[in-house]
Amino acid sequence: MPFAIRAFLIGLFCVVIQWLILGRLELWGAYPDIVLLYIAWLAFNHGKQYGALAGFILGFLMDAVYDTWGIQMFVKTLLGFMVGLFQLNDRDSILIRPEQAFLVGLFISLLHNGLLVALVILDSGARNPGFILSFWLGAALYTAIVANIIARFLKQ
Repeated sequence: MPFAIRAFLIGLFCVVIQWLILGRLELWGAYPDIVLLYIAWLAFNHGKQYGALAGFILGFLMDAVYDTWGIQMFVKTLLGFMVGLFQLNDRDSILIRPEQAFLVGLFISLLHNGLLVALVILDSGARNPGFILSFWLGAALYTAIVANIIARFLKQ
């Protein structure tokens, strides 16, 4: 199976898991974003073109699921491109420890959720500090914890 088709199917699986399971595992208004982690993984391993394309396609699917037309697609495309600028070239020395996955997941989630919160605030005019705290900081921490768990499973 060609890489592009396999990457799309895995991304589609991530969107479905996000929508059916992780979107419902809400803690104080925050939920993890496994689609963002997959886009970041693609961008780190295959560059900014794959990251931006995956961000565009999967962000579009997330917009369709959550009815946030354009916001998820824009932010995920931008993040996929920016993360792809730091593409890893030496594939033999890539060993991601769970602590690294936590920190990278936290940093990328803080950036992603910050942009998302800013765009939602500009779009709707909402100024609820609870929304900002739970969705920006809480969801970033939750996503980083999920990245740590995934890295622990993949390490074995």
